[in-house]
Amino acid sequence: MKDFLKGIFEKNPILCYLLGLCPTLAVTTNVINALTMGLSVIFVLFFSNVIISIIRKAVPHQVRIASYIVVIATFVTIADIFLKANFFEMSRELGPFIPLIVVNCIILGRAEAFASRHGLVRSMLDALGMGTGFTLVLCVMGAIREILGSGTFLGVKAVPGFFPQFLVMILPAGAFITLGLLVGAHQAIKTAKNEKR
Repeated sequence: MKDFLKGIFEKNPILCYLLGLCPTLAVTTNVINALTMGLSVIFVLFFSNVIISIIRKAVPHQVRIASYIVVIATFVTIADIFLKANFFEMSRELGPFIPLIVVNCIILGRAEAFASRHGLVRSMLDALGMGTGFTLVLCVMGAIREILGSGTFLGVKAVPGFFPQFLVMILPAGAFITLGLLVGAHQAIKTAKNEKR
């Protein structure tokens, strides 16, 4: 379980390592976009880790990165085609960010740092944990930005009419502000935990 849980908080890819910032900042204008991107990353990360863990001993060291990218690109293509076929509007909203999962540092980093060095079960748990941690941060950012910027949550009016809407929250600056506050809160919690020990 440690392999799974570390990705949620202790080694969260966004809050600890600031990985995957391109989709994090771009698609979190609302919760639905954030959740769709997060689920796509979980899918790609999970199946890539599974395949890479299985083939790790058969891949020559000199071509491992190229091999990993081929595996990752295969699952990104599957995710992209699935979204276009079943959720076309969502696919259009996310634009190029689904195909960009291929070069997402979280995916390639977990392939290189974990799946290529560990067995199948641990690689699966690592992928699920890191993907879940990534998705949770995206959804929290999406909720904050959607509520404060649009006054809605999941597209439904969530705040009273007199509550001001902060346009900056749905602009790129709002993404940076929200991410900065979340990273700061995460670091404060980790520091407090370490001081208690």
